Amino acid sequence: RLGKYGEAELAKARLEELRMHEENRRREAMRSRHIAERLGVEEAHMLEFQQFNAVWDKKMTDYDHYAHELIEGMRERHLREFQDYQAKTQIDVPQRPKFSRELLNLRRIQECLAKQREYAEADKVKRKGDQLEHNEIMKWEITRAQKIATLEGQFLYKQASELKALEKRMQSGREEQRKTRASELDRILQRYQNVKSELESQQHIERIRSEKNIGKEIIPPLPLSMDRKTPRGVAASMKKSSSPANSPVSSHSASNGSGSPTSLQRAKTADATKHNPRQTVASSGSSMNGNGYPTEKPSTARGTRRENRQVVQNLASTMDQIKLDA
Repeated sequence: RLGKYGEAELAKARLEELRMHEENRRREAMRSRHIAERLGVEEAHMLEFQQFNAVWDKKMTDYDHYAHELIEGMRERHLREFQDYQAKTQIDVPQRPKFSRELLNLRRIQECLAKQREYAEADKVKRKGDQLEHNEIMKWEITRAQKIATLEGQFLYKQASELKALEKRMQSGREEQRKTRASELDRILQRYQNVKSELESQQHIERIRSEKNIGKEIIPPLPLSMDRKTPRGVAASMKKSSSPANSPVSSHSASNGSGSPTSLQRAKTADATKHNPRQTVASSGSSMNGNGYPTEKPSTARGTRRENRQVVQNLASTMDQIKLDA
């Protein structure tokens, strides 16, 4: 018998084309899904990063405002306390000095001379006493001013130390916040890297498994529902070809008693398929083009999985019948 190797080759090429198309479609779908998953992780990380920065910016701004209020409040309080201390110091430090023993003696001598009516000597003692009193008052004013300045300086130093301690405490809190923020940021970045690495590992494993199983999933086992003597698909085709509408010698086709087709039936079937090669292909359910070759049915959803599988099964059945006829 003459084999239909040309049609078998076309069917094989069409199967290979469909297989490659389905493989590419699955690879592209998996790649798109992987890209979407990675973009989802990136978007979630960026959203978390933005929320993190917003929270910490607000927290540090509030802390700076709080620290500024504390420092300004302390400065205002120090100013009021210093004014009160100045007034207190002016009262506590005597304005007139404690005169010396020499000046007091001169004043007693002056009084005695005045009582004795020695006015000339009393006037000399008085001028001497006035000069000594003036010197002592000037000296006391200088000493008093120095004492007040010393007391005020000590008070101001105490206030400055208190303000400096507060500023240092606020700065320490600010540095602690910066360290905490950096630590939490590192933890977020590390978590993102871990999630990203785990996702890439899972996607890599999925790609490897998909490459191993993609051929098995796309092309199922050929539907060779047959035994070595009576192929069911060929028997059905022979039955159609030997019907009264197709063959004038159908009355002579008889069973051999076991239900299997006779040699005459097989010969007629082969002769019919030889002169009409489209009949076998058309019986599989595939459409025919202008040259009599099988083509894929047009579909509204290009490359859908169900239609591709149906076409693959139809072409596989066609190849099976072609091989059996050959």
